[in-house]
Amino acid sequence: MNRKAKTALVLALVAVVAMAFRVSWNALRDVAKAIGADGTAATLYPFVVDGLMALALVAALTLTGDARRFALRVLAAYTLASLVLNYVHGLLPELHGASIGWSRLADGDYTNWALVLLATSLPVGSIYFGSDLVAKVLHHRPTIESGEQESDQIDVNRSMSDQGEPVVEETAPGVEVDSSPVPVVEPIEARPQLAVAAEAVRPRRATGRVPQAARSTRPTRTDIELLAEARSLTESWPIEKLTGEGIRKALRTSPAKARVVRETLKAERERDNAAAVAG
Repeated sequence: MNRKAKTALVLALVAVVAMAFRVSWNALRDVAKAIGADGTAATLYPFVVDGLMALALVAALTLTGDARRFALRVLAAYTLASLVLNYVHGLLPELHGASIGWSRLADGDYTNWALVLLATSLPVGSIYFGSDLVAKVLHHRPTIESGEQESDQIDVNRSMSDQGEPVVEETAPGVEVDSSPVPVVEPIEARPQLAVAAEAVRPRRATGRVPQAARSTRPTRTDIELLAEARSLTESWPIEKLTGEGIRKALRTSPAKARVVRETLKAERERDNAAAVAG
């Protein structure tokens, strides 16, 4: 169908629904007056019932899964309720008068109570079910069809060779390159091969001992040699300059050994000072 035919069909449907609502509106208004509603409430009562039917129908066309089934149940329940009230209106000629006061909707007490309960509970149900349907529609996120999703995934994963674009490869000088056309490979078969190739060329971690040439050739100094070298280097230093960091830099040793040397040198300086004072 073209656009004009679809537009005409929608307009015809709207016209039919509007006329059907007008017929149902008259019956539901009289029923609302019969159960004690005032003029304004009775005029709005048909919108509460038939209006929620339209809302549930729109929600059923929009939602999916459990939410759509819930909207269909609401639509079916309110359609049945509207049908029952229209039927009762047709059975009671006294409801058709111009001024309607309190009247019974059925001869039997239990039947009358059930009909009054149905008519009075529909507005409350419209508030609850209508709010729930609107919330479900506002929070609904349309899902992508599985066929379209797989098609998009294949298009994204398609390689440059599959799309007909040339692939430029670097070769070493003096090596002849085969200029024959590369056969087209299906994407599903190409993925495992690419994964195996990538795994094969992955660089391995270096193992084994460090070469002798890379090791340090500086000889290891004993504590006595380290202390003698420290005495020679710090002979002219004042005692305030004998710090662990200064000794470490001068001797190029570890902080722990530098602290030991510092304490030894300070102890020797204090002992020499004390001997000089005593002499």
